[in-house]
Amino acid sequence: MRGAGRVREITGWLATGGVPAPQQIVSPDSPCRVLLAATARALHGRDCDDLRYLPILSRFRSTPEPLRRAAVARAAARAAVAPQHVGEIDGDQIAQWVVEHYPQRWYPGVVFGSPHGGAVHLATAMGVPWLPSEFEMAVHWPQGSVDDPAGALVHGGGVVDRLLGANPGLAVRQVHDPAGRGHLVGCTITLVARWCELPVPYRRFLAACLAPASPVIMLRDARTWPVLDAGTRHSFQVGGPASGLEPDDYLPTSEQLGRVLRHTGGDRSQWRAPAVACPIGFAEHSVEPAFEESVGSWAETAGSALHRVLFPRPEALSAATADLYRGWLRGAGKTGNRCVIECGRLIDPWQVVRAGLVPYWCENAARRTVSAAEWWLAGSSSFSSVDVLPEPPGLDSEAVAGLAQWRAVASFGRRRGALDRVAARGYPGNPVPTRRATEVLRGQPYDLPRPAPLPVGAALGGLRENGTSLGLLVC
Repeated sequence: MRGAGRVREITGWLATGGVPAPQQIVSPDSPCRVLLAATARALHGRDCDDLRYLPILSRFRSTPEPLRRAAVARAAARAAVAPQHVGEIDGDQIAQWVVEHYPQRWYPGVVFGSPHGGAVHLATAMGVPWLPSEFEMAVHWPQGSVDDPAGALVHGGGVVDRLLGANPGLAVRQVHDPAGRGHLVGCTITLVARWCELPVPYRRFLAACLAPASPVIMLRDARTWPVLDAGTRHSFQVGGPASGLEPDDYLPTSEQLGRVLRHTGGDRSQWRAPAVACPIGFAEHSVEPAFEESVGSWAETAGSALHRVLFPRPEALSAATADLYRGWLRGAGKTGNRCVIECGRLIDPWQVVRAGLVPYWCENAARRTVSAAEWWLAGSSSFSSVDVLPEPPGLDSEAVAGLAQWRAVASFGRRRGALDRVAARGYPGNPVPTRRATEVLRGQPYDLPRPAPLPVGAALGGLRENGTSLGLLVC
């Protein structure tokens, strides 16, 4: 199989003809993309120094705002999938691209499911691959508008019909979130394509690389959000839990919505959102029930046990994984007293293990996400050092944590607390690449030898012990 070392991260493409390749389809701005890359590099024994991609929202910062928005929109349109090519996308080709990230060898287990930094660290500790249950893409929306989610749904309807017509094994969740993606939602639509069955390339990979009767872990994001059933296997949501806002904040009467739209070039008086008939559903990064059933059927046939891990909030899995790492490190004779708080794209699992650190991953820089990290630190036995990697989100919002809150997180270090200066210097408007996490963590002293791989059974037991009180369900 092709190794991750030979996978070149493509950051944009001109939609001028031809069938797009998987690396041109899967959005480089998506959490799934960077988490897959980080996991694969860790299993290759490498850090993330080559992950230099900068999100589109970070570009043209020296340009006056109206001109910058136009330049960013043009860049986003060039990087997006052209609507006329969507029907040529093959979900199995994407799945093949995913498995080609990993070295071909025997693995003692596998992790499936929702994108989460905890999945990356669990897979790294156990020495197993993480196979996402979804991929995300941005599709060009000509004449789109930030304040027109109803129009985004209309445009998305035709696009999704073409995608699903060619891929009966997929379901699509369309997301329109100006708070999370800024003015990019006015020129592109976001589609989260979720597999409804175990794709053939995944099956081949498991048959070739999964040791007989090895356990299978399914991680599922169980957060809920108002969802509109827009058609067969097509659903739609305005906003999302990762934005740091609540569903009511997206109502046309919301002052919060007005501030978000002013920041992104929209107008609250023009806000048009489709009525949501189904009040509550699972949010965009959940796992399709049919996919979970398909994995379960495969596991039963293969003589493997399927273990499900459901997290009601990302911080529950982050805390349980961090506590699990601390126990794993101490069981190997290490102190487990140095902590790193990662955020979003700023993650490097190989360097974490190399330095013997306890990793806690924040989904993003939302205030409530950072508050959860503070509460976990406050309730944990003290750490001698806490290094904090705050990912600048690329836009300003009342929902975004300020640097003072990030400094408060670092202050939990008993002897040393450090907030990364490079990330802080451009915060919140100037994102930094994943490799910045590598640069910071390379400065940590080595703590070798690396602990023996964490057995899958011990990992599940640790998650159950540490996460049950946080609402984590392990079954």
